[in-house]
Amino acid sequence: MNKLSSIPPNLDLDDPRFRIKPYQQIIASCTGAFITSIFVTPLDVVKIRLQAQQKAMLSNKCFLYCNGLMDHLCPCPNGRLWAKGGGKFTGTVDAFMKIGKNEGILSLWSGLSPTLVLAVPATIAYFVSYEQLKLYFKDKYNQKNRKVREIAMEQPFWIPMIAGAIARIWAATLVSPLELIRTKMQSQRLSYAEIVQALKTVVKYSGISGLWMGLGSTLLRDVPFSAIYWLNYETIKRRFHETQHTFTFNFIAGAVAGSIAAFLTIPFDVVKTHKQIEMGEKEIYSDKPRRSSKTWNVIRRIYVQNGVRGLFTGLIPRVIKVAPACAIMIATFEHGKRFFQVYNANQLLQSENEVQLLKHKQRSAK
Repeated sequence: MNKLSSIPPNLDLDDPRFRIKPYQQIIASCTGAFITSIFVTPLDVVKIRLQAQQKAMLSNKCFLYCNGLMDHLCPCPNGRLWAKGGGKFTGTVDAFMKIGKNEGILSLWSGLSPTLVLAVPATIAYFVSYEQLKLYFKDKYNQKNRKVREIAMEQPFWIPMIAGAIARIWAATLVSPLELIRTKMQSQRLSYAEIVQALKTVVKYSGISGLWMGLGSTLLRDVPFSAIYWLNYETIKRRFHETQHTFTFNFIAGAVAGSIAAFLTIPFDVVKTHKQIEMGEKEIYSDKPRRSSKTWNVIRRIYVQNGVRGLFTGLIPRVIKVAPACAIMIATFEHGKRFFQVYNANQLLQSENEVQLLKHKQRSAK
């Protein structure tokens, strides 16, 4: 970023001529994906454990803690939830302490490997698609309204919403099988051999499409989340357009936008976790696995059993996870984008200077 001093101070880095290329967007998104995944995995584990615990209650089962290979869900005649070796989780902090104490501190990073494998392609697909779609819609809008000179500035509110929604559909569909594996590894301590066997069982009875089990509920959560997130983030940037968009500014803007989107979409996150965990309770280990309940049936069942509060299970760890995750990811991505914009500006200005110098020499020779 030191190259900022080598370009004119009044130069508009949002000029379309300096737009970063797809491969530069890929590089900018990778670093944030790694950092974010390592930071938020423990929060994701706790959130999923709390939601899995509630699911055990809904199905009149116990969340039986076993300080061994995995957690087991067992019938509980009186409908009471108990856990061997410490009791049920009573909240976010309690879950952190019990998981760390009874299973080891590293268990808070359960599923980190598939999370990293998931994060890189998902982040690349998502952020690159969003940037490309946003620029495409913005260019079309400005050309249609004959505002070519304002392409870098003019952007109606619906562009980030639509671009974010479409990008999320594409990215979520691409990595849905890996998301399924990650959720299973975090909800129960399964070995890789058990995960492979579980997936083979799904394919055997449900076909290849079974690997996309739960995609509908994932899209139901992620598409609105993306639309809300990008709308709020771009709105914050536009409201404070006179403020320098530093790393800290982008960090705070990302945290605020992510918190709002996480709060509004938490019910769908609960449903998604419930449906994907069902794969390991009945569908995988029964003789004939079947797909999980329909989304609205799951929502109705949660509401009847636990009321509105049940639909917001895991809200605190989700917000605590999503806010810094969005902040880290967007701040890192924007920082990378700015770096490449400066690089592209320097390259273009240098090229233009060389052309001007060449023309000057040619005129002098004549």
